Amino acid sequence: MLSMIGGLIVLILDIWAIVSIFGSGASTGKKVLWILLIIILPVIGFIIWLIAGPKGAKATV
Repeated sequence: MLSMIGGLIVLILDIWAIVSIFGSGASTGKKVLWILLIIILPVIGFIIWLIAGPKGAKATV
């Protein structure tokens, strides 16, 4: 049961990361690479993206 909850949390975080990557200002090539990293290595890829990944589009005032 606990591993199922952990897997669900990882899935939710990975989906959030992928949606954030789509909304970022990064080039298409970089977006594809980040998404592949997250899909191939879900936990490690998410952590790397969280630290070094493209940030979301920022609103200008």
